[in-house]
Amino acid sequence: MSKDELFMRRAIKVALSAEQEGNPPVGAVITLNGEVVAEGRASGLVPKFDGTRHAEMEALRAVPYNLWMSSNQMNLYTTLEPCLMCFASILIHGIGRVVFGSSDSHGGASYIQGHLPPYFQKRMENTTEWVGPIMPNECDPLLDRLFVLLAKTQRGLI
Repeated sequence: MSKDELFMRRAIKVALSAEQEGNPPVGAVITLNGEVVAEGRASGLVPKFDGTRHAEMEALRAVPYNLWMSSNQMNLYTTLEPCLMCFASILIHGIGRVVFGSSDSHGGASYIQGHLPPYFQKRMENTTEWVGPIMPNECDPLLDRLFVLLAKTQRGLI
């Protein structure tokens, strides 16, 4: 098993723990030199609504301050292709490599990568490698369950 698969499997476990809490099944893991330095799970519904609590944002918040000087050497593994908010934050933080498990044709940031403002385009070209989807068979079902959960939430069922 490759390191990418190993860390994606860990992100999947984090996603499943988010789902058990009533949140979207999305998980993220950040590594540095082959070691996990932070994890985050989607937590925007429970205990209360907060649209900024995406898995990638939670993982970025959990990175120890003293490691940020090495951000260009970090890998961020996420079960779902990052949205625009997370994509911008990843670029601003200078994460060196992003690996995602499932493509998101409804809200993933890959659609805008050729249309970025100069600052973000430079970061994308010089700093961040974008890899994925690497495990769609395992991660696509999580995306399907995310859409079901969001549909219920929008109808006021949650």
